[in-house]
Amino acid sequence: MSADSSTPDRTAATATTAPGPQPEPLRFFGTTWVGHDNGYGARRAGVAAGSLLAAAAGCFVLRFAYEGMAVADVGAFVNFLVLIMFSICSAIAFRRAWEGFTRRHDPASQSSMRGLMTIGFVGVLLAYFFRSLTEAPGEQLHREEYEAAREQYAKRTSRRTGNPSRKKKKA
Repeated sequence: MSADSSTPDRTAATATTAPGPQPEPLRFFGTTWVGHDNGYGARRAGVAAGSLLAAAAGCFVLRFAYEGMAVADVGAFVNFLVLIMFSICSAIAFRRAWEGFTRRHDPASQSSMRGLMTIGFVGVLLAYFFRSLTEAPGEQLHREEYEAAREQYAKRTSRRTGNPSRKKKKA
């Protein structure tokens, strides 16, 4: 197959899509968040159940780690510090993930918080769970951006009527 034979396929694929901005797909949902179709409700229920199960499994693993420290007899102070560290990191990660569903974080702060978000993974999973009870996580942000892009596209493509230079001047 030559490169020329693939060209008609590309034009056929672009001809079937609607003109203008296209919705950005969400993780686990694709573009079903736009019209709440193609199993959107089932996907939301699956994401909620999956994130809650993953958070419970994460807590179970953290419990084993905490018991391992108790067996190693590292001391009450270290046990307390680890417990406080995971609690604070989870709370911060929950808050940051929750805010990330409604506004975009700048890439620099996102990369600097990556370690904290990894340590507080239980908080991220719980934020995902609670958000998926009301909507797809990130749906509000994507919907606002998509609607704004559609409005801008409509303004750019609207046609003027007549030639502005030929307007009658009011005397």
